[in-house]
Amino acid sequence: MIARLLPALVAALALPAVGFSQQKPATASPYADPLATVPKLQAIAARPGSELADVVARFNTDQGSLTRRYDAPDSPDQRGRMRGFYSGWQTRLKELDFDKMGQEGRVDYILMNNYLVHQLALLDRADKQRAEEAGLLPFADRLLALQDSRRNLQDVDPRIAARTLSEVTKALDSLRAQFDPPAGRSAPHVSKTVANRAADDVDQVRGTVRAWFKYYDGYDPMFSWWVKDPQAKLDDALTKYSKMLREKVVGMKPAESASSAAPRGNAADEAGRGDNTGPIIGDPIGAEGLKEDLRYEMIPYTPEELIAIAEREYAFSLSEIKKAAREMGFGDDWKAAMEKVKNTYVEPGKQPELIRDLARQAEAFFDQHDWVTIPPLAREDWRMEMMTPERQRVAPFFLGGEMIQVSYPTDGMSNEEKLMSLRGNNPHFSHATVFHELNPGHHLQGFMQARYNPHRRLFATPFWSEGNALYWEMFLWDHGFQVSPEDRVGALFWRMHRSARIIFSLSFHLGKMTPPQAIQFLVDTVGFERANAEGEVRRSFGGQYSPLYQVAYMIGGLEFRALYKELVDTKKMTDRQYHDAILEGGAMPVAMVRARLAKVPLTRDGAPPWRFGDALPPPVPAPAAPRRTS
Repeated sequence: MIARLLPALVAALALPAVGFSQQKPATASPYADPLATVPKLQAIAARPGSELADVVARFNTDQGSLTRRYDAPDSPDQRGRMRGFYSGWQTRLKELDFDKMGQEGRVDYILMNNYLVHQLALLDRADKQRAEEAGLLPFADRLLALQDSRRNLQDVDPRIAARTLSEVTKALDSLRAQFDPPAGRSAPHVSKTVANRAADDVDQVRGTVRAWFKYYDGYDPMFSWWVKDPQAKLDDALTKYSKMLREKVVGMKPAESASSAAPRGNAADEAGRGDNTGPIIGDPIGAEGLKEDLRYEMIPYTPEELIAIAEREYAFSLSEIKKAAREMGFGDDWKAAMEKVKNTYVEPGKQPELIRDLARQAEAFFDQHDWVTIPPLAREDWRMEMMTPERQRVAPFFLGGEMIQVSYPTDGMSNEEKLMSLRGNNPHFSHATVFHELNPGHHLQGFMQARYNPHRRLFATPFWSEGNALYWEMFLWDHGFQVSPEDRVGALFWRMHRSARIIFSLSFHLGKMTPPQAIQFLVDTVGFERANAEGEVRRSFGGQYSPLYQVAYMIGGLEFRALYKELVDTKKMTDRQYHDAILEGGAMPVAMVRARLAKVPLTRDGAPPWRFGDALPPPVPAPAAPRRTS
């Protein structure tokens, strides 16, 4: 292993580890050679494919059509139509002759069936959640049915519609009154989690009713004459009701409640919602929910087993960061070493230059090896924007893809917010993750997905996307990219972070850790700035991400690491063949990547369970520091 590391280490030592603002890497003009970014078309024309590529594409198109058609979220018609759609596709899928398919077709069959089973399971989960909210939202289906009727092109009777809105308004007033009851009456007893979810659903219903009203208002004079006043009163009643739930049951302050109450649904602008303040509630899915989601991701482990893997990985990172701290003169006080690293931030206004230089430095490092194909156009087409202060509250670090979004202080932030953002986005933290976001990480993933097997974007999973990007972090660590102890501290911050994500997110969904405890856990075990820890936990439990999203980074990375050992270390594939095949194959659970590349025998029920943790290579420690001489 040492012999394998030495050439990369020597090459890495030639690259500057600090002083990135002085680096001005040259970028070749894209106009110099018009053919440089145009692929050889014979290779594209001759590319073999899956027999089910058109089937998956047709399903995806039809699903999109129905999603747009049944646009009242969680309405009676929407629930019934989508359940029938998924069940119907399950029936049709079984009619296909699985045994006559090639490996790529069988992979798509299994992925398609797995997707359908999961969508039906999610509908069952939504039914269970709706039952939990029934006492708080007895009016929801009645209001959502208005939009269903409009989409069904049924004539509207303005007088009946006005009466419906008036009756629901009275019911809402009665419900609100139960939370300020006279003697002898009591409010419905619900948890903060259910009340918070119900408040969000009230806002969603309000957005749907607004869109329904807007369609008719002014175009149908009799409709406006009858419905305008009842709709205004209903809108006000729904607003007060969701506000009351957030303040009296969830425990939000009035300003926080108002920020969370932007209407959702057809008339909503999701990007404008202000859910970045107030208590973090979350909605744990429990052991059964985790079991289903892990089944869908083809992870044959219990949450407890995954937590044990995370603890093992954390122990390695802790040992390595203490080693780096000793090299920096701090003994085993790794938090003191991290404090020094955090305070190396560049001045305001200079972060875009740093990101640019780090991106080019990573590409130059890859150019010295033969690890993966980065097409010339993929080096040219990515771009950069600055993140808004509001977005930074839930995304304290930069985000990537074709457009990298830079998280750094603005002049309108408080001094505390500015300092935490500066420290959390220092050059050494960024050195270990710019390539995660750009090439060969998220940007190259999206670039290749759009050009190879695009039908498989339906099966996108963070275990593939985040897992593969995290895999590159471990891969470059193994190959000596992090030269200085400061850069190693930066890389280990993220590695510890990804271990902690598994522990706190699974513990939360199992009911063993609260959001405030998760924030403190990140501060204590990873050295997070508190504001950044809060943003991380808010992002994890705010509903924008799937329950296993944060688990997927390291677990997906370890799956790719185990598969590398199986295919590359045994000389069955070269580095470049392995990495290109992953990107060209498209997104899917990593167990199915293995099925494709290792030609695992498949049945209609899928591949045999893959206990990837049993075959993981040991983590690679950093090379010993050279002995200091006086």
